[in-house]
Amino acid sequence: MGEVKRSVRVAARVQEELASMLSRDVKDPRVVGVVISRVLMTDDLRQARVFVRVLEEDKRDEALKGLAKASAMLRSGVGKRAKLRYAPELEFRYDEGQDAALRIEQLLHEIGQDRARKP
Repeated sequence: MGEVKRSVRVAARVQEELASMLSRDVKDPRVVGVVISRVLMTDDLRQARVFVRVLEEDKRDEALKGLAKASAMLRSGVGKRAKLRYAPELEFRYDEGQDAALRIEQLLHEIGQDRARKP
């Protein structure tokens, strides 16, 4: 069985640390309710694409602005906590994939209901 790439292991650790820091260290009210859904790291571990979700859809843009403002503090904190030689550059993006998956589930559910109603 193949070994998991180092970038995947580090991405999981970065995700844990960011979630912890967001809940405890970031005081910006715009990031309240932000959930880190996944992190993708480059193979050289110098860049991390951080996908986030928000509990309230209308706060999405404000949350991304708050994360961008806190990114320098988050970057240095992640580098130290994860014991990385280089703190990765953090790029925050809203996770559209979750919306698509939820929409597909909703459509499949509606199709199932329509079939159940028809004789």
